[in-house]
Amino acid sequence: TYTVLKKLCDRGIFKTEDSTVTSLIKKDEFYAIQSEKFVEETFHGSLPAFIAAFDTRKKPTKEEIEEIKKLIDSYK
Repeated sequence: TYTVLKKLCDRGIFKTEDSTVTSLIKKDEFYAIQSEKFVEETFHGSLPAFIAAFDTRKKPTKEEIEEIKKLIDSYK
């Protein structure tokens, strides 16, 4: 509804002009923002706590562990 759209515009995600709605960010950027928000709200911003949560229900595969290691190494 209009209220949801207004909130998204206020957050800088969309803009409305002459009854036309335009996205101001790319889809992958939107998902990144939503992911950051989820980790912040659910795990108090702790990425290690977020990753550890997966270990309680499903053990990561060796391939997934290697992907995570490569990702971490790319940020060093």
